[in-house]
This record gives sequence, C-alpha cells and structure tokens, in this order.
Amino acid sequence: MALLDTGGSLLQELYLRTKGDPITAIQSSLRAFSPPLQSYEIRRVGVTGSGRQMAGVMLGADIIKNEITAHAVAAQWARPDVRTVVEIGGQDSKLILLREGVAVDFAMNTVCAAGTGSFLDQQASRLGIPIEEFGAMSLLSQTPVRIAGRCSVFAESDMIHKQQVGHGLPDILAGLCQALVRNYLSNVAKGKELLPPVIFQGGVAANPGIRKALAEALNLEIIVPDHFGVMGAIGAAHLAMEDEISGKPTAFRGAGLAEEEIRTTGRECRGCANICEIVSLCREGKTLASWGDRCGRWSGRGDPVDLASQSC
Repeated sequence: MALLDTGGSLLQELYLRTKGDPITAIQSSLRAFSPPLQSYEIRRVGVTGSGRQMAGVMLGADIIKNEITAHAVAAQWARPDVRTVVEIGGQDSKLILLREGVAVDFAMNTVCAAGTGSFLDQQASRLGIPIEEFGAMSLLSQTPVRIAGRCSVFAESDMIHKQQVGHGLPDILAGLCQALVRNYLSNVAKGKELLPPVIFQGGVAANPGIRKALAEALNLEIIVPDHFGVMGAIGAAHLAMEDEISGKPTAFRGAGLAEEEIRTTGRECRGCANICEIVSLCREGKTLASWGDRCGRWSGRGDPVDLASQSC
C-alpha cells in the first residue's frame, strides 16, 4: 500500500506478503499505518494487481487499473525520462517500453514461475537459507554455475545436481540469479528493444544478485527506485488522484474495514450447462459483489445472492 498527499508526495508505504489470504493482508495493512489511517481525509483510492477486482470491491476503490498502466505511471513519477521498465514480482514479471512518456509496448511472463520471485523463494527454501540473505550471498560468488532456468522444475533438479557434485553455495545462488534473468530476457523481453534509462521495480529488485545479473546481461545501468516494492500501489494512487477531477465523492468504505468480518464464498451456478464457479465477497454477512460467471448473471451483484440455497 502507498499513501500519497494531494501533491503526489509519498507519505507512507507498506509491503506485506499476502500469504495466500489477500483479505487479511489488506486488513492488516489498513491497521499498520502510523499515524492511523483514520487521521487522514482519504480523497481517492486506487487498486491494481492480480487481485484488483476483489480488493477494489472490498475497499470501495474509485479506480481499478491493470498493473501495466500502474507501473508505467509510477516509473515516470520516479524517473520522467524512463524508456524501459523491468518489473519482477512474486508471481509474475512484466516489461513495459515507453517512448516520450507513452507506453508503446509491453509483455508479461507465461504461466511458469521460473522468471518470478516465487522461483527464488522455492530455491532458497530448498537450500535452507532466508530469502533476505539470498542476494548478498550470491555476490560472494567467484564462478557462478550455469543452471537451466527455462522451467522451475528443471532448475531445481539442476541445482540439486550442482550441490551433489560439490559446487559452493554462493556459486549456486549466483547461477540461480543468472538463470532467472535469462528466463526473463528470453521469455518476457524476447524481440524487444530495451533502451536506457532502465528502471527495475517489484519486490525482486531488493535482490542485489538479480540486479547484478540483469546489469551484466543487458550491459546497461539498472536504476532501482527508492520505493521499488510498492511502485504498483504508487501508480494506482496517482491514477486515483487524476480521477478526482470527476468531482464525485470517494467510494472508499473507510479504514474501519480492518475490524469487520470480510470473507469470500465459492459456489456453483447450475443455471445452465456451463456450471460456473461463482465467488462472492461478503461483508458482515451481506454480499458486496460476485464474479466468475460467463453470462454476467451474477457479476457485480451487490445484493444478497443465494446460489444452491446458500448465502453469505
């Protein structure tokens, strides 16, 4: 989360892992601001990310934007002349190309996790080291080993083999960093022209080993902004500020959401042969919205929903 003042300056930022439970993560974030979020007048709220629809409904967001747009806006806020944005997060990675302030092309990773932060998490766990120490240890390498990085399963098998034949831990870690970068450049950035200035953002930008491997692979200076971990949130906040011109009051439901009972329920709709899996977001026993249908029968419904004689 990112809290901006009306001039666009960053007041506070929060970076938390969702741990598979985005609702609890959002509520924890709302409670974590100091001074409390209740002490501010919230003018607008924007959300982005893979869970943006649910987060938007839960918070009462004024704008819901895709990650490409949000990260591009944030990168230009940090570096107005940026031409290449490399973003590697926990579950996906992105490339955004800007020319004269306009996003002209973008790409995202495929379903494989080999080019994302979760790949590093998995290997760090397998090696028994904290992910926070991964990057610094990799910098101690003198001779990085070459690890197959196109598939996370093959990479782990290759890594285990390197351990068994006696390669040192720093060399293996450096090899993993290079493998992730190779995967990114051959998958996400394939066929793209990466021009400087290059900004590297997303949680993986915290890893100095990845930063080094990326700079060496591109033979370019890699710029890591101060707030690399929350750039998507910063971009969403700037986009929300632009929405204020509409003059409408904010739809934000208030910081009190942190103490309310909010959960999701899943059900099947048997209204036709599709048998869609419907997800409903429930607040204090009432349905805020539902999604997952193909026909639109339930999408956006904010009234009480009863599927198969069930309710929130």
